[in-house]
Amino acid sequence: MSDSALNGHFVIHKHIHIMKKALFPLLFVLAAVASAFMPASTGYKVGDTARDFSLKNVDGKMVSLSGIKDVKGYIVVFTCNACPYAKAYEDRIIALNKKYATLGYPVVAINANDKDVQPADSYDNMQKRAKEKNYGFPYLYDESQEIAKTYGATRTPHVFVLDQNRVVKYIGAIDDNSEEPDQVKEKYVENAIEALRAGKEVAVKETKAIGCSIKWKQS
Repeated sequence: MSDSALNGHFVIHKHIHIMKKALFPLLFVLAAVASAFMPASTGYKVGDTARDFSLKNVDGKMVSLSGIKDVKGYIVVFTCNACPYAKAYEDRIIALNKKYATLGYPVVAINANDKDVQPADSYDNMQKRAKEKNYGFPYLYDESQEIAKTYGATRTPHVFVLDQNRVVKYIGAIDDNSEEPDQVKEKYVENAIEALRAGKEVAVKETKAIGCSIKWKQS
């Protein structure tokens, strides 16, 4: 290798080293900022027993899991008004409740988004949305975000299927196609519920929730 080539090789490596030194503090800062807006708890895992809660419904009444009578389990869905993914899954969430509530597995929807970060997800707008779509299930406001953090919800929608004793049996997405309902091949939530109804083990216990990130409080 010629002297000029060696010098060029040395200069390139020197520049790469300088860039790495400059980028590392930036990456560290970005990671710190990101972690500041994420909940501290990692949330529930399959097999954990979920805590009960009491949250305000869109009708102004307080709702708890234990207060829902004649249940065999719960479909707890963290969702919201504004997220395009939540909107895409809205009719499917309504359909899940229509299909399974009478069989003992009602939908319990929860909005944990901070209204100061996303005004469209305020309690007033929750009430309007529930009325427009004629929800047949509770739509609860997790204003403190305590329940979302405890459960480990990170996306909208993010589903937790619980059995009668609130043991977590499935966590993740509703199905495998957020964009095209008619192209869905795997109905994860329905499959989990059907397994519970049959007294069988849930085959797919966890999937990646696809949706918008929950809008955490900034203070």
